Amino acid sequence: MILFLLYIYHRNYRHKSQDKNNHTIISNCSKRSISIMDHKTLELATDNFGDSNMLGAGGFGCVYKGKLEGNLCVAVKRLSGGNLDAIKEFQTEVELLSKIQHPNIITLLGYSIHSDTRLLIYELMEFGSLETQLHGPSRGSALTWHLRMKIALDAARGLEYLHEHCHPPVIHRDLKSSNILLDSDFNAKLSDFGLAILDGTQNKNNIKLSGTLGYVAPEYLLDGKLTDKSDVYAFGVVLLELLLGRKPVEKIAPAQCQSMVTWAMPQLTDRTKLPNIVDPVIRNSVDLKHLYQVAAVAVLCVQPEPSYRPLITDILHSLVPLVPVELGGTL
Repeated sequence: MILFLLYIYHRNYRHKSQDKNNHTIISNCSKRSISIMDHKTLELATDNFGDSNMLGAGGFGCVYKGKLEGNLCVAVKRLSGGNLDAIKEFQTEVELLSKIQHPNIITLLGYSIHSDTRLLIYELMEFGSLETQLHGPSRGSALTWHLRMKIALDAARGLEYLHEHCHPPVIHRDLKSSNILLDSDFNAKLSDFGLAILDGTQNKNNIKLSGTLGYVAPEYLLDGKLTDKSDVYAFGVVLLELLLGRKPVEKIAPAQCQSMVTWAMPQLTDRTKLPNIVDPVIRNSVDLKHLYQVAAVAVLCVQPEPSYRPLITDILHSLVPLVPVELGGTL
């Protein structure tokens, strides 16, 4: 019996060591050089950052469509100004995306620094952000139920890579529908890693409260406590956006806003009310059994107490059976 127990211990210890080494190998193999690109070349590629090429605007600048040699279409993010926050986000983005690589995480192709202007060059995502698809002019009309579940699954896979396969783990810290980008086949990729941090390196004194209203987990907002469960909360909000077609925070009066989570929570757990609050675009095409399952996952993700929220791996396992095989699931 003693020999058997020693054998089991030795085998488990060896497997753990191998797993750890495998993860380290994955991290090391993912490292790649990011090209330093010429500013003039990028000016020409974007027609001097013309308005007609603008894809969108963010907190620290605008994103433009560009065409490089060989007809390679790219997205160029221009961060204007030299304030410390913008510089720090730029550095974080370049350093992090040069070390990680995953099908559901945006690829950084290069960067450029010219005077106070910093440029980041990414692969072009033809269908823009999930936010634009859901809340823009089309109001989600292109997103069927199965496509929405595929997008949720893709986002979960990207997040699982950050939380479980990066060493140390990465907390995105600004997960939201505008930072989930879609290519021409509706494959989703996480983007905008300027606020991302390595888990275990933060504390209340050295981290600045950041994020977007409606997506920020309550424990982070109130106590500055940041963990991977903060990303899970934000993921739950995105999942509710996909289900309900509503924005995380909506104006109901000139000086009054309403949280989607607060409004939806009582109805999400009532099977008689839930179908009535689903986005009208998909309301008549949803399998009710699947709807109840996804709603249950979303409810767990946005629990006020972090310990009640599932790990992103558990969420992933819950979503895979709801997505058709041809879209990357097992349905």
